[in-house]
Amino acid sequence: MPDVVYEKKVTIREIVDFFKFEQLTGNANALDRWTVVPDVNRPGFELCGFYQMTEPRRIVVIGNKEEDFIKTMSEADQRARFPMLTDGLTPAIIITKNNPLPPILKETAEANNFPILRTSLETYRLITDLITYLDEKLAPEDTMSGVLLNVYGSGVLLVGESGMGKSETALELIRNGHVLVADDRVDVQHIHNDIYGHAPTIIKGLLEIRGIGIIDVEKMFGASALSDETQIDLVIDLVPFDPNTEYDRIGDEASRYTKILDVMIPTIILPVSAGRNVRVLIESAVTNFRLKQKGYDSADEIRSRFRRFAEVSR
Repeated sequence: MPDVVYEKKVTIREIVDFFKFEQLTGNANALDRWTVVPDVNRPGFELCGFYQMTEPRRIVVIGNKEEDFIKTMSEADQRARFPMLTDGLTPAIIITKNNPLPPILKETAEANNFPILRTSLETYRLITDLITYLDEKLAPEDTMSGVLLNVYGSGVLLVGESGMGKSETALELIRNGHVLVADDRVDVQHIHNDIYGHAPTIIKGLLEIRGIGIIDVEKMFGASALSDETQIDLVIDLVPFDPNTEYDRIGDEASRYTKILDVMIPTIILPVSAGRNVRVLIESAVTNFRLKQKGYDSADEIRSRFRRFAEVSR
């Protein structure tokens, strides 16, 4: 189902622009360095001269402890170890709490046109915010076929072969107060332990209806009918109704899942045929799914009723 996987990177310039860091060393070209690792490095071992098992592509963060340790280092040790922290692989160094830049580190960085940045943030706050930012920016991303909506607060991805009426069903759902995220193509990202979806820029806010053409959802239904993105909680696979196929009638079959970027998303197979109101079925499926998430399972209820009936009938 996924089509394309993108390699992603974040430049130091993007990070500086987002966090408004102060640039202490390096010129404008120094900010063209980039990182592909959603993590940071506090270089305690490196300052001691131990570089084995170090991921060199992480942004280096120097907090109070590192600052205090650098003050205990001899000039010879600093000149020997700082070049390893400012080499061609290290993206940048960030000094927290507006601490001063050690003179020898500044000298080494300037010689390599290496970017050292500074922030007033506490070290723990910087690390939390920076990793969150990088995790989102560098999240693995795919493009999928389908229609993504927010139904009753749950992100629902409608999939199925062409001609199953996914866009028409989306139109009915939007008219009933639900929210469109993307039609036809959905960009999905693996952020933390969840999958998020959004529309490619070129088709954002547009819905293709056979026989009518392209409609602008925001202009027809208002800004509240659109959302930039949503977490994908449920996949509903629309399939042609086959009278020879035995479909789940109680809801006690083994759970189905769709694998998206290595995350398993609960999936419902929904047969479509003339006379079935797909919008109502999807709304009911989502409501039932949300009830199951809260611990209520109608399949368990019907089994419980049969057991009580059997006991009374003895």
